[in-house]
Amino acid sequence: MSTLIMIDQPPYGAWTGREALDMAFSLAAFDQPATLLFAGAGVNWLRPSQEAGGVGQKSVEKNLSAAPIFGIEAILADRAACITYGLNESSLLKGVTLVDADAALLKDFDHTAFAG
Repeated sequence: MSTLIMIDQPPYGAWTGREALDMAFSLAAFDQPATLLFAGAGVNWLRPSQEAGGVGQKSVEKNLSAAPIFGIEAILADRAACITYGLNESSLLKGVTLVDADAALLKDFDHTAFAG
């Protein structure tokens, strides 16, 4: 049984995205296959070298770097959202795969959970 967790919230300002990331880590820690999909403003999580001290939070890059340790199967980014936010494959964190977030992708998963 596989779960897709979609994060469509910006990385800072609210906790919903971090809570979704914690849910993914919890699933994976209990050997439940989980994949992260960043869409909408959520693709901004995937920018390297973020300075989050100005908003009083830690960089989400450190959180995401733990994904393989927890057993997260993949980190995906919606191609259209990346274009909207001026990102491309070379400007994303290493290990992120660009995809089209459409019905065909969602069919690959038994469950889908949305942050926000």
